[in-house]
Parts: sequence; structure tokens; C-alpha cells
Amino acid sequence: MLRTEYDFTLPMGYLDPDGALRRTGTMRLATAADEILPLRDPRVAQNSAYLIVILLSRVITRLDGVDMITPQVIENLFAADLAHLQDLYNEINRVDDPQRSVICPNCRQSFDLEVERLGGSAATPSVS
Repeated sequence: MLRTEYDFTLPMGYLDPDGALRRTGTMRLATAADEILPLRDPRVAQNSAYLIVILLSRVITRLDGVDMITPQVIENLFAADLAHLQDLYNEINRVDDPQRSVICPNCRQSFDLEVERLGGSAATPSVS
């Protein structure tokens, strides 16, 4: 069975408006729409580094004690937590390996396929 959701623990934790520290949550696998639709967002058009904020707000399905994951929630994460979530995103969506071997269905020849990361944005590199 395909695993589509992954639990995580933030290294620092999200400090909510009431001062409570929220550390555990769940991220789901990204869809094509998750990577394509944020590119239409005017905030991403003005600053490509904002792509990861929109993307994570789409794929994080739960953060304990937070009713709704919005871009503002992601904006308020500590840098260490943002880096942790970027690494998790890359790991579960298998985009850390920029080259993959594929086999041609016609000639059965194997070759390396280069894959860009997170919608191809240089703003969202892995930090590990």
C-alpha cells in the first residue's frame, strides 16, 4: 500500500499566538497541483523564495493545536523548522536525488533522468 502521510516533529516548534509551542504534525505527499498552482500566486511571482511557504501550507495537513495551516503559519516558523520541513518534503517526495535511472519502454535501454526540485525553484533547496 502506498504511504501518503508522514508524521513529523519540529526541532524548535511553532509558537502560536497564545504562546503555546506546537511541535508535531503530518505532511502528505505532494500532487502535481501542489507544485503548479502556487506558481500562479502573486506572492511567488514577486519573490520566488515564497514558493516553499505556499507549498508547505498545502501539504502540511496537521499541526497539533493549529486549526488551519495557512501561509502565515509557515511564515512564522523558526528557520530551523522551515529547513526541517523542506528536507522532509524532499525526502518523502523523492526529489533529493537529482538523477534517476529510467528504462525506455521501447528499447529497454537504461539512462539517467535529471529531475528538478520543488517545481524547479532554486529557492527551495535542501539544507542537509
